[in-house]
Amino acid sequence: MLIELVDWLKATFGDFPGGNLLDFLSFRAGVAIIVSLVLSMVTGGRIIRYLRKKQIGESVRDLGLEGQMEKKGTPTMGGVIILLAVLVPCLLFARLDNIYLITMLVATVWMGAIGFVDDYLKIKHKNKDGLAGKFKILGQVGLGLLIALIMLFNEQVVVRLDVDSAQEIGISDAQQAGPVETIQLDNGQIVQRANYRTTLTNVPFIKDSVMTYADVFNIGRHLVWIIFVPLIIFIVTAVSNAANLTDGLDGLATGTSAIIAGTLAVFAYVGSNAIAANYLGILHLPGTQELIVFSGCLLGACLGFLWHNSFPASVFMGDTGSLALGGIIAALAILLRKELLIPILCGIFVIENLSVMAQVGYFKYTRKKYGEGRRILRMSPLHHHYQKSGMSEVKIVIRFWIIGILLAVATILTLKLR
Repeated sequence: MLIELVDWLKATFGDFPGGNLLDFLSFRAGVAIIVSLVLSMVTGGRIIRYLRKKQIGESVRDLGLEGQMEKKGTPTMGGVIILLAVLVPCLLFARLDNIYLITMLVATVWMGAIGFVDDYLKIKHKNKDGLAGKFKILGQVGLGLLIALIMLFNEQVVVRLDVDSAQEIGISDAQQAGPVETIQLDNGQIVQRANYRTTLTNVPFIKDSVMTYADVFNIGRHLVWIIFVPLIIFIVTAVSNAANLTDGLDGLATGTSAIIAGTLAVFAYVGSNAIAANYLGILHLPGTQELIVFSGCLLGACLGFLWHNSFPASVFMGDTGSLALGGIIAALAILLRKELLIPILCGIFVIENLSVMAQVGYFKYTRKKYGEGRRILRMSPLHHHYQKSGMSEVKIVIRFWIIGILLAVATILTLKLR
C-alpha cells in the first residue's frame, strides 16, 4: 500500500526526499522486520489484557508435569498477535500484485482462521477437543490443493532457465511463459533464457541440484499433477500438525519458527537474485523477492511474540498461532522450491511429530502382542519426555533452539554441499 501511495505522491507532486527508499528491497524487508516486531510487542500487551478481561484462558489437564497447573488460566489465542504482526507490515511494505505474496497472505489467513475456530470452540465448551480433527485436516488439504494448483497453472509462477538447459532436461516450448531473451554474461558469453512453468525443484546434496517429479516417478509430464498435488497436500498437512505438536512449552514453537523464518528469508533472497542463483547453481525464481519481505514479517512477528511468550508465558499462541505457523512455513518452502529441505530445516517439528507417531505405534503394537501397552518415551511429544526426566522447561526450550539453529545452518550449507 505504501508503495502505491508513494508512487502516487511522486506522480502528483514530483520527487521528494526519501521517496525512492521503497524501491529498495533491502529497505522494505528491514523496515518490515522492525515494524512487525514492534507491532507484535506493543499490540501484544493490549490483546493480552483483553483476553484476560474476557477470561479467555487455557484449560489444563493434569499430566503430572512440573509447573503445568500454574499455567491454568493463562490467556490463549495469542496467535492473533502473530497474524496481525505478519499481515499488517506485509500489506504496507510488499507489492500486493505479486502472486507469491498473495498466496502467502491467503495461507496465513486460511490457517489462522482454522486455528481460531479450534481455539474458540475449546474456550466455549471448556475442553481440549475444539474443532473436529476431520475439519482441521479438510482445511489443511484445501490449502495444500490451492498451493499446488497455483504452482501448476499460474502464469507468474515460473522458473528462469537457459533455453539449452531446459531442452536438455526435457522441458518443452509449450511450458514456456513469455519470450526468449538473449543475455550477455560478464565473461562475454551469449545465452538465451526464458521463463518456464514447471515442477522443477531443488535437490540437496546433488551436483546438478534440480529434478522434476515427472522424471522421478517416470510418468508423463502431463500427468505430473497426480504426484505433485498429493505431495504438496501432505507437506502442508504434516508441517502444520507438527508445529501444533511442538507448541507445548513456553517459547518453543515461537523461537523455532523464528529461526526457520530467517533461514527461508535467505533462500528467498538467493532464489530471486539471478546472480546469486547462477553462482550457487540453484533455480532462479523470478518474483519471489517479495517473499523476503514476508519472511521478514514472520521473523519479526515471532520475535515480538516471544517477548510475551517466553517463560513464564503471559500468553499462549493456541492453535490460532501454531497451525498457522506450520502452514505458513510449509507454503513458503514449497513456493521457494525447498520442500525437500523441510526434514532438515524443520527438524525440530519433524522429530516432535515422529516421537508422537512412534509412541502411539509402539503402544498399540505392544498392547496387541503382550496384552498391555508399553512406551518408548516417558511421555510424548519429545519435549514432555525431557520434562518427565526432570529437566527444566527453560533448559529444554533453549536446547531445542540451539538444535534448530544448527539445523538452519546445515540447511543453508546445502547450497554449496553437493
